Amino acid sequence: MAIYELKTPILADQTKKLRVGDYITISGIIFTARDEAHRRALEYAKENRPLPFDTQNGVLYHCGPNVRQVNSTWEIISAGPTTSARLEKFEADFIKKFGIKVIIGKGGMAKQTEMALKQCNAIYCAFTGGAGVLAANFVQSVEQVAWIDLGIPEAVWVLNVQAFGPLFVAIDSHGNNIFTKIDNEIQKNKILLLDQLK
Repeated sequence: MAIYELKTPILADQTKKLRVGDYITISGIIFTARDEAHRRALEYAKENRPLPFDTQNGVLYHCGPNVRQVNSTWEIISAGPTTSARLEKFEADFIKKFGIKVIIGKGGMAKQTEMALKQCNAIYCAFTGGAGVLAANFVQSVEQVAWIDLGIPEAVWVLNVQAFGPLFVAIDSHGNNIFTKIDNEIQKNKILLLDQLK
């Protein structure tokens, strides 16, 4: 199995080469954001206010990590992915406004995000759910924490990671979506099975 090693910032010519079914690792800077951080960031965009963290050509991780503070340093204990579907209502605008090139999450995303990924030459990658401690092992350091007032899981954690992955390319920048493909196959098989039962 070939694994493509990407380093941040991620450029469009890198994401264009990737297809559904490829595996990648990411080294460099990624940031977490869940519902409340998405909501606040988009409010900032409406008000033409700059974000307190960099997103351009960036990697967005759907994650609300478990952390501990040791003196003035934050440590990531567990950093498993959040179900991405809960961010669907925000994600297309988030991708377009903030220059996201890679999203990491679990469970896939729907048509609106798929279209935004294609438009912006970005990709969605799946990471195994329930592997939060494994994910935390890839984190070298916490570089920044933004919007801690939202609470630890909802704050934005800017992380320096090394060889995060392998990540499965589940939606590519060409409009291919493994989740849609599997769902279509399930529906076809369902119809065949129901016909056989008649």
